[in-house]
Amino acid sequence: MGWKDAAARAALIAAFVGGASYMAAWPLHLDHPVMTAWKGSGVALLAVYAALRARSLDGWLIALVMALGAAGDVLLEVIGLTRGALAFLAGHLVAIGLYVKNRRPGLGPTDWLVAAALVVATVATAWALPADRAMAPGIALYATGLSCMAASAWLSRFPRGWVALGAVMFLVSDLLIFARSGPLAGQAWVGIGVWTLYFGGQAMIALGVTRALSEPRPA
Repeated sequence: MGWKDAAARAALIAAFVGGASYMAAWPLHLDHPVMTAWKGSGVALLAVYAALRARSLDGWLIALVMALGAAGDVLLEVIGLTRGALAFLAGHLVAIGLYVKNRRPGLGPTDWLVAAALVVATVATAWALPADRAMAPGIALYATGLSCMAASAWLSRFPRGWVALGAVMFLVSDLLIFARSGPLAGQAWVGIGVWTLYFGGQAMIALGVTRALSEPRPA
């Protein structure tokens, strides 16, 4: 095992420690900068892991996706929802490019139907969720990028049980955030669901893509 492989494994372990322990820190009421750094650490370390595993442009693209996700985690806490969402949206656009570049061969009508249904259902649900209807257009716009990312993951060659499922977990996490400003306002479990689905989804995406890229691509 070379030093890069050892460093990548250490970064991955540290990412899981950072991501899993973040919820455990909630009752501690630590200073805001500490909690913000803790929140960003998990996905930032997934970006480090992906960068250390990168052997091609695609490897660097998934590292960039994770880095933009970590930036979104931090920006949400530091300067608010809109700019944090823009960082996530940028990550979705990079991910779409990666997944389209790695489209699954032999896609059939059912595959495309699932992808289209995912986009339509997500955007419609996101539009309907916020109690403040002035937020609905912006949320629907973001949900369009989010759902296209998940649909592109479904249509990609990457293992669906890891990457497409992880993307859908990310999608559901964001829908829970939107629901927290509407029908799920005040529900204590939502925060746990949001973070578990989000970090778990990001980890599954990072692992699924990097492992697939390490294998020879079928002709």
